[in-house]
Amino acid sequence: MSKKIYCVAQFQPKEDKFDELFTTLKALEPDTLREDGCIQYVVTKHIPSPFAEGDSYPIAFQEIWASNEAFEAHCQKDCIREFFEDECAADSGLVDKWNVCIYTDE
Repeated sequence: MSKKIYCVAQFQPKEDKFDELFTTLKALEPDTLREDGCIQYVVTKHIPSPFAEGDSYPIAFQEIWASNEAFEAHCQKDCIREFFEDECAADSGLVDKWNVCIYTDE
């Protein structure tokens, strides 16, 4: 078994902030993809399908990390901490709700 970490980070933008939030999240991709241990880091938009029903936020990162240590190092980067402080926690931010979950295949 591997020690890979699979992260799904979902975001519900505030009203009329979808495009701005998606652009802000896309800007995080290039530098993150160069981080040690980053295997995949892509922001995606929800699309409707009768074969994939359920509760979901309209924007989600699909991430794969080589290890939990690599994932945690990423989470401590200034740009990531600032995103969550400025856009998620702050009343003036772009995000209404968010959900970040990690998984392993062990």
